Amino acid sequence: MALQVGDSAPDFKLFSSELKEVSLSDYQGKKVVVHFFPMAFTGVCTAQLCTMRDSFGYYEGMNASVVGISVDSPFTLAKFKEDQAYQFPLLSDFNKEISQSYGAFYEDFVFNLKGVSKEEPLLLMKMEKLSTQKF
Repeated sequence: MALQVGDSAPDFKLFSSELKEVSLSDYQGKKVVVHFFPMAFTGVCTAQLCTMRDSFGYYEGMNASVVGISVDSPFTLAKFKEDQAYQFPLLSDFNKEISQSYGAFYEDFVFNLKGVSKEEPLLLMKMEKLSTQKF
């Protein structure tokens, strides 16, 4: 089930493209944009994340951090991040649990691919407990 505005954001621990564990609670008390995206190296996802990269000042102006999450491996995400010079962390939800808990998940995707993150940008606002706001 997809999260609704005002729902508590489920915490997560995922490995980054740098092979470091990152959790949502690392951002407690801060604004963070969590951007789920289907797959690295695809045209649409690359364009969307490049737009975020090129508009990074917008997020800095909101005092918000940005993280990208997909079901790709951390190794794939490392190459993707390097090739595109993204300045924000890319996190691997390889086991697909976090994408599902956020409702950002396609059971079926193009070319008969199964279990891919759904393109879903969420702004998690600074509050006593994290909550979601779609934008």
